[in-house]
Amino acid sequence: MPYIARKDRAQYQKAIDELARLVPPDRMARPGHMNYIISLLIQRVYGNSMRYADHNEVVGLLNCVQQEFYRRFTAPYEDVKIEQEGDLTEL
Repeated sequence: MPYIARKDRAQYQKAIDELARLVPPDRMARPGHMNYIISLLIQRVYGNSMRYADHNEVVGLLNCVQQEFYRRFTAPYEDVKIEQEGDLTEL
């Protein structure tokens, strides 16, 4: 996760909770809404005159978010499923 000081986290919670409430639970609609929110947030933070270094920073940021999500949430889920269903080599 993006580790920021605990004292800096509270300022975002209300806005994050509200955004999360607004995203539709429908699995067909949710990805578009999430992409819109994330893309617009990036645009608002970085502005319209991004340079290559800014683009590089955003791409790196999104890549790290993806990797951290996989590490923290997807890999443990997969470990549980391996225990429940067996590994690839088990018949």
